[in-house]
Amino acid sequence: MGSRRVFSGIQPTADSFHLGNYLGAVRQWVDLQESRDAIYCVVNMHAMTVPYDPLTLRRRTRVAAAQLLGAGLDPERCILFAQSQVPEHAQLSWVLGCLTGFGEANRMTQFKDKSARGGSEQASVGLFTYPILQAADILLYQADEVPVGEDQRQHLELSRTLAQRFNHRFGQTFVVPAPYILSAVSKITDLQDPTAKMSKSSSPPQGIVDLLDEPDVIRRKIARAVTDAGTEVRADEDAKPGVTNLLRIYSALSGSPVEEIAASYATSGYGTFKKDLGELVADTFAPIRERTAKYLADPDALDAVLMDGARRARQISRETMAVVRARCGLPPVA
Repeated sequence: MGSRRVFSGIQPTADSFHLGNYLGAVRQWVDLQESRDAIYCVVNMHAMTVPYDPLTLRRRTRVAAAQLLGAGLDPERCILFAQSQVPEHAQLSWVLGCLTGFGEANRMTQFKDKSARGGSEQASVGLFTYPILQAADILLYQADEVPVGEDQRQHLELSRTLAQRFNHRFGQTFVVPAPYILSAVSKITDLQDPTAKMSKSSSPPQGIVDLLDEPDVIRRKIARAVTDAGTEVRADEDAKPGVTNLLRIYSALSGSPVEEIAASYATSGYGTFKKDLGELVADTFAPIRERTAKYLADPDALDAVLMDGARRARQISRETMAVVRARCGLPPVA
């Protein structure tokens, strides 16, 4: 493991991760475990901020962990656990919540977006304080870097602010984390609406390619993806947002530059391009799907991986909280 530490988490809010999750987060995590001291977490407590079914949450926590392992996370090279298995997350969240201004929390965009859908009267306090728990997740492990999507940059900014505020008030305690953002794949959009982000909560099923989709389903979704006027395969964010999104996906999975891919399909039109992209996505996801199924077929072994990860994570989190308690004037725990 490298000396710089990364921490990141992913919510178990669906039965499968999607292409945007894979390119924007999961694949980076796999790469980073080779060069960093990597700690990754299924943030199942964040999934409790909106109404949920307990059995579904438990199942999806396992499914999320199985997909991460299926995608290439190796418990020998990283720490993988479920957030709820480490009680220090909630403990630090309370301490940080007491340092966060109400107006500061009120400005967080995700609360505004999500509460706007259901009305702020119906929104939970958990949804409101979600970014504070997220800050606790990160600061608990003294992470140097946090691999995040562009849309999470504001929440990481809160983590940085709270680390600096705590350090200023109580003495140097937390590492101030830096974002680790891959801009090339930070924006994968809905296949049916290229102006909107690919999202489990707002995209239609046809707008999302799931990591666990059958190969034929993947090919069909790519074939039906919205393109644009004309037949020329080229990147143009304004005139051709649909094709540009597909080119970005092709580039991210193949490693070839967008311009090179566009040039190779200059005379063949959308049909051939989408057919080849469908094959590329299906071929990329098929082995991940197969490995995920193997992990899910043995839930006891999967639970043991998470429990071992939680034990290792707690060694770090307990040390951090011991210092936090001492600095805050709280007595040590039994």
